[in-house]
Amino acid sequence: MSLESVTDTVRERVATASGFDHTVKFDFGDDGKVFINGNDNTVSNDDGDADCTITMTLENFEKMTAGDLDPTTAFMMGKLKVSGDMGVAMKLSSVI
Repeated sequence: MSLESVTDTVRERVATASGFDHTVKFDFGDDGKVFINGNDNTVSNDDGDADCTITMTLENFEKMTAGDLDPTTAFMMGKLKVSGDMGVAMKLSSVI
């Protein structure tokens, strides 16, 4: 899966989510970034300041969105790192 297809998947999920009014950046290292602005329900590949930044590999993100990797397990195993507001990351589970 490419960054573009991941961005499209996130965009679809954010469009149907309600009540998420925060900014989150997924940092996939050299593979790029996905920036979610819940204030206006936009998703881009910008590298802006966010309430919460989640760092992980693109491969693990794909597994997580497919339901093959539990976010809590990924965090405990060090496959997912969170900086910023942990509460925002927990609310994100209803979107992703």
